[in-house]
Amino acid sequence: MAVQTIPARIRWAVDFMDVQPNDHILEIGCGPGAAAELICSRLETGRLFAIDRSESGVDRTRRRCAKFVEAGRLTVRQIDLATLRVPVKRLTKVFAFNVNLFWVRDCADEVALLHERVLPGGSVYLYYDASRPEQVPTMVEKASAALQLAGFRISVVEQKAPAVVGIIGRR
Repeated sequence: MAVQTIPARIRWAVDFMDVQPNDHILEIGCGPGAAAELICSRLETGRLFAIDRSESGVDRTRRRCAKFVEAGRLTVRQIDLATLRVPVKRLTKVFAFNVNLFWVRDCADEVALLHERVLPGGSVYLYYDASRPEQVPTMVEKASAALQLAGFRISVVEQKAPAVVGIIGRR
């Protein structure tokens, strides 16, 4: 099997998230599994629950991260956030990279679900690849507003190289 690299923008985002060995994390939109691989390599007693609406994204993540699935550190499901029901209120962090849900449509129900399931002191990390700079103000404004309406305190981080914008909501 070929070694799969982890893009610098994903490394930066996961590093910024400061994954702790006992974190319980939800990844929204796991795609090819690069972030899941990096996150799970830092977990010991913690767990990652990764979701994606795409069957191919789920399959790619499962294959790429098979050792973490087998070790019980990773659960991967094909589902969207709107229909997700996290069984326990125990998430310390939520992570999403290039998931447009938070800025292209009303996502009040999804963000309310996150607020309900993220433990006090926990955070939601939304990252966007700013390949279209003219969209950055809209991304930041809409995603921040959605998180704020649900009760999160907002921090906005901009990283110029690689071109990534991060929006962090803290509970």
